[in-house]
Amino acid sequence: MKGTKRTKIVLRIVCCCILIVYSFKVKKEANSYFNLYELGLNDLKKANETLLNEVNLLNKITEKDKEVIQQKINEVRSKLKVVDIWLRYLEPISYKLINGPLPVEWETEVFEKFEKPYKREGAGLTLTALYLEEDVVEKAELINLIEKSKNAIKVFNEDSITIHLKTADHFYLCNRLYLLNLATIYTTGFECPTPENIIPELKEMMKGVKTIYKAFNTSFELKLKDEYLNLYEKTLQYLMNQPNDFEKFDHFTFIKDYINPLFALNQKMIIEYKVVSKSYVDFSLNKQAISIFSKNLYNGQNTKGLFLRVTDKEVLNELEQLGKNLFYDPILSGNNQRSCASCHKPENYFADTSSFNSLQFNRVDYLQRNTPSLVNSQFNHLLMLDGFHISLQNQAKAVITNSVEMGANEEEVMKKVMSCKIYKESLKKLVKFTPQEKEITIEHVSSALTFYYSKFSKYYSPFDEMMNNKVVVNEEIKQGFNIYMSKAQCATCHFAPQFNGVKPPYVSSEFEVLGVPADKNYKELSKDRGRYEINQAKETLNAFRTGTIRNAMKTMPYMHNGVFTTMEEVIEFYNGGGGLGRGLNVPNQTLSSDSIHLNTEEKRLLIKFIESLTEEIIFEEVPDKLSASRIKNLNKRKVNGEY
Repeated sequence: MKGTKRTKIVLRIVCCCILIVYSFKVKKEANSYFNLYELGLNDLKKANETLLNEVNLLNKITEKDKEVIQQKINEVRSKLKVVDIWLRYLEPISYKLINGPLPVEWETEVFEKFEKPYKREGAGLTLTALYLEEDVVEKAELINLIEKSKNAIKVFNEDSITIHLKTADHFYLCNRLYLLNLATIYTTGFECPTPENIIPELKEMMKGVKTIYKAFNTSFELKLKDEYLNLYEKTLQYLMNQPNDFEKFDHFTFIKDYINPLFALNQKMIIEYKVVSKSYVDFSLNKQAISIFSKNLYNGQNTKGLFLRVTDKEVLNELEQLGKNLFYDPILSGNNQRSCASCHKPENYFADTSSFNSLQFNRVDYLQRNTPSLVNSQFNHLLMLDGFHISLQNQAKAVITNSVEMGANEEEVMKKVMSCKIYKESLKKLVKFTPQEKEITIEHVSSALTFYYSKFSKYYSPFDEMMNNKVVVNEEIKQGFNIYMSKAQCATCHFAPQFNGVKPPYVSSEFEVLGVPADKNYKELSKDRGRYEINQAKETLNAFRTGTIRNAMKTMPYMHNGVFTTMEEVIEFYNGGGGLGRGLNVPNQTLSSDSIHLNTEEKRLLIKFIESLTEEIIFEEVPDKLSASRIKNLNKRKVNGEY
């Protein structure tokens, strides 16, 4: 018995020793990953301080001084790229002070849908480099930009940030954003103002991330799988064989054959490892999407409205049919002569290509802005070109009740709709599924409308099919995409996969000032003040939400006022530096005023790519007839309306 007791004691001691050793090992391994983060952050701090000291020693900034400062900026940028995978995700607002693309931003993020947008200042490396290009460079302004960057770096050492590094979850979410950015901004010059540095920086960053991958796998149990690591190694090999000239870099193959498959593997690990996010950065992204070019990668809008939680197919079919009938029914207008389809015509991809701007309700004047397509509108967080609406349903209601559009009022509309037996019976069935709204209201009508037309946003284009390996690659489309991503600079405003102003992590809608003229002769700037009417700030004057390039070949005319009727004219507008490049007074233009010098062949190939974004949508026949009403006068109305 004594021997047995002694044996048990020995076993317990051995087990305790094993646990202590294992605990020490786990702590040590976890530290190796965390230490890599700390080391990278410290190197960034030191490089930033060196840059600051260099500027402080100067008196007047000469051309030679500019060259020295630029070299120091490049050195800081190289240190930033080592930790970029973490910083962009962990605290995106502070990141903009380290490497912001604009001096001031008013872009509205997801959580700001319910509060006023606020001013966010940018600073740091990109803006410092751009400022150096000015004719007169003030030392104080340089110091200001670098000081803000220095202070922002400190944020990433705070416990509220570093606590995320203790679990594996953060890593797969950081990595997802990193991969999305590889497909959208890292190769385009969006945040690297020196074109010759874009690809060299990319190479250094991707090599650095490989080291992070290795440290992560030695520190956590939820490891990156060999399949992913092997593909990443092949990606690096491909990248290292690519030219450093970003105009010669094969963006198409890089994304299609390497980044998109890596993204799919990372998404699968997020699901398998049950990764949990606590960050608003992940608000819109769908972990089920296994392609960057998937229509369910992210969503900016609730297309179901009041019926958000309804999943029953039979109920949704009823909702869709109701929405379809109402979309083509002028009963929603004040004079029963105008329907949603009057301006949003299915044969025009739910836009209006018949004139620069659609007729107003009075049938005499024209609306201020061109009618945009409803296809893919759900992939915007803000709606209307000025970002006035935050939901599709509010937008629909506003159009119905707008005196210059459909000229109706809610009470009268509902009386007319409920006078129709088919509509009334359908709404009575559907209201049971909206316990939050027990009475039938115009919100039920607007929810049916948005659910109906959003079904046409689920289709794919030939370009998507190429990226998803479903069709053979067209060489001209490939070349056009590479021009789009590099020399043409389109991708610095129109981001994949929707090619609109919503960039990774797809939680904000961007607005740009392009200097759009009132006419093709560039005699004056368009008088439409755009975003300024919603948020009055000097940066928002003449700013408009960046729309999608998808289906652009089917949705002419172009720009907010329909001033351009062909894609060739649009490209020439950008090629010449927008309004400012044509001599118009646009002091806050965000588009570069320099010519990008596209030649005839490059323009042709660019249009070839844009054509490949035309989605192969199956549009339905309009209803044969409208629902009969007990109000006899209403039975004279026509499908589609009269104008």
